[in-house]
Amino acid sequence: MNRRNDPNPFDEEEPEVNPFSNSAASKSRVPRVVANTLGFGQKHDATVDIPLDTMNDPRKKEKELSNWEADLSRREREIKRREDAVATAGVPVDNRNWPPFFPIIHHDIANEIPVHAQKLQYLAFASWLGIVLCLLFNIIAITVCWIRGGGVVIFFLAIIYALMGCPLSYVLWYRPLYNAMRTDSALKFGGFFLFYLIHIGFCILAAIAPPIVFHGRSLTGILAAIDVFSDHVSVGIFYLVGFALFCIESLLSLWVLQKVYTYFRGNK
Repeated sequence: MNRRNDPNPFDEEEPEVNPFSNSAASKSRVPRVVANTLGFGQKHDATVDIPLDTMNDPRKKEKELSNWEADLSRREREIKRREDAVATAGVPVDNRNWPPFFPIIHHDIANEIPVHAQKLQYLAFASWLGIVLCLLFNIIAITVCWIRGGGVVIFFLAIIYALMGCPLSYVLWYRPLYNAMRTDSALKFGGFFLFYLIHIGFCILAAIAPPIVFHGRSLTGILAAIDVFSDHVSVGIFYLVGFALFCIESLLSLWVLQKVYTYFRGNK
């Protein structure tokens, strides 16, 4: 048909647009729409800062330390609450069970001390038994010296050493260590270290036995043994045995101190 005779010259057939076609126009339009919608490639996009050195952050370490202290305080409160509950119920907490033939103290390492610390606690218990043995044998040796004419004063001094040393060593340093191992209390560990150093000092002093108290014969040390050998050889032998016991106790105590300190620093 002639276009000139067409009543509507503007009514032209528009080309059909296939929305699924791969034309260049559709290709150029879709990425622009997606970019405008999602915001990719814009200068105002948000950025994410990822710290590269989070392992050595002092604030993180301080937070971990605070969490550890809070957990320790919680454990101590829980133990205190249980002990109070048991005491309120009328159940004895520290029932005396040692020694078996005549119980005078409560001692139960197997059930009250953590498994990883039981070996160290038994070692400290051996140290306490060692000072008890040293003081008791000291009485025997001094008694022999008294019978051989050494004087009664050194005998009474040996009795005083034993009556004071055995219970005080238990109360001042062994029991605090026992409770420290059970509750992991830093305060109780501090009390143990203080009085255990005094204990080690006494053991070294007894092993030397300087002539400061009644010529040093009230303790079975090496200087006292040399002194009594000139009078009685048999008494000197007793003194030498006592000297050996105090030396062994001193070395054992130093070993226990080193082990407990390593354990304390490892836990803290």
